[in-house]
Amino acid sequence: MKLLVSNDDGIFALGIRALANSLAAAGHQVTVVCPDRERSATGHGLTLHKPIRAEQVESVFAAGIPAWACSGTPSDCVKLALGALLEEPPDMVLSGINHGANLGTDVLYSGTVSAAMEGVMEGIPSIAFSLSSFAVQEFQPAANFARALVAQLSASPLPEAMLLNVNVPAVSESEIAGIAITRQGLRRYFDQFEKRVDPRGKTYYWLAGEVLEEVNDTPFDSAEALKLKGTDFDLAWFQQIPTDVQAIRRNYVTITPLQSNLTCALSIASLQDRKFDF
Repeated sequence: MKLLVSNDDGIFALGIRALANSLAAAGHQVTVVCPDRERSATGHGLTLHKPIRAEQVESVFAAGIPAWACSGTPSDCVKLALGALLEEPPDMVLSGINHGANLGTDVLYSGTVSAAMEGVMEGIPSIAFSLSSFAVQEFQPAANFARALVAQLSASPLPEAMLLNVNVPAVSESEIAGIAITRQGLRRYFDQFEKRVDPRGKTYYWLAGEVLEEVNDTPFDSAEALKLKGTDFDLAWFQQIPTDVQAIRRNYVTITPLQSNLTCALSIASLQDRKFDF
């Protein structure tokens, strides 16, 4: 397969090196276009008011992998690759492996997820990969899973272009409990701004804080969810599906299908019942 690989941790990140090299070793035609420095938490930002530069780099990835370092955001990188750098569209866009989880509402801020979403918006199946720890430096188990998943999707493609948000627990392969198809959970942060003063006496603020895991914990029972599944959208069945936050805590690899359409379908009916006046 022809694979475009990007990330938000930058060209020298260990995660993208593990991902690109593993996929190339498996026989895929890999091209890397990613930021020239860390661009985490940039969301779906685009560079509109200054030029975007891309320089081809060597000796970072395995031999035979063309790679560009781009001055823009992760979304810029994928747009530039599809619109200018690649001679033909890739079969799949991959992003990661991110250093740290992208669970729940993290996906709204994540440059990793946004890079993959660019592929979906162009009709290309895409996957975002993340390792669920900032401290762990061992990306090979996640890269091995990525290689296996790409092989399976190559043999049996998805029915439509979609984004799979994959989070791999930061444990050894023998400790991974399994693979769970999940829904997006809720992950809130207690934001705290530290007020500081620079050497010139100017005040500045540093965003800190800590993550607050989801409070409402539905039962982790995929088998029960399958029993409830109906032909139409069934809210009871949907709510029984474990969230990505729940599953990763139990050392499952989580696969969450995401889409660019943010319409809250369940709220349309309730809004139609209201009377809004001009």
